[in-house]
Amino acid sequence: MSLIKTPDEILILVESGRILAESVTKVLSVVESGVTTSDLDDFFVETIRKLGAKPAFLGYKGYTKTICTSVNDQVVHAIPGKVTLADGDIIGVDCGVVFEGMYTDMARTVAVGSITDEARRLIEVTKEALQAGIQQMIVGNTVGDISAAVQAVGDREKLGIVRDLVGHGVGHAVHEEPAVPNYGRAGTGLRLEVGMVLAVEPMFTLGGDDVIFEKDGWTVTTADGTLSAHFEDTIVVTEAGPHIVTKTA
Repeated sequence: MSLIKTPDEILILVESGRILAESVTKVLSVVESGVTTSDLDDFFVETIRKLGAKPAFLGYKGYTKTICTSVNDQVVHAIPGKVTLADGDIIGVDCGVVFEGMYTDMARTVAVGSITDEARRLIEVTKEALQAGIQQMIVGNTVGDISAAVQAVGDREKLGIVRDLVGHGVGHAVHEEPAVPNYGRAGTGLRLEVGMVLAVEPMFTLGGDDVIFEKDGWTVTTADGTLSAHFEDTIVVTEAGPHIVTKTA
């Protein structure tokens, strides 16, 4: 797998990202009290297949669903099932598609009904951190510049920054090199070049940064039981700056 994607591959990635962003937007539009996480999974796969794509997560290392639906203290990778959403919850929806052999990946965390001001701040700041990281995806910058920008937002707001999970390269597969941590030192790590494609994904908590890897082999939760939020986009490094292929309104 090459770190640098060709112009033709990037054109396919752009379409893959468009399909994914459209599908995630539709899934989030049906998030409400009384909906199950399995309902969201069914709706996602139905939507992307109508748009000509396939689920990237289904079958990945044995994963049995098409999206991840992480509620409240679940950081990432929770498996859709019988969990019924309730007013006051927050949910992170992490999705990927493969279109004509090219993979894109994204995540959004949203409120279910009315949530606390503290939960809303967590969501807003995690989203802000994603944007801060993306802004560093300029030719000549480094992966460390991305990581440091994400960390600076979390530190400013005194949020927990999950360190055991990272962003990553993407395009030819769900996960590629390089790793993109949500903490680090500016000016360090791999130097960014035109054609690199990264999934930047801050994961912040209202408490500490320690996490628990649950017995199902997938779900990751906060060790202290506090809320967690997760945002992710797939971004191409271009001469003109970062191109977010999974951009939503």
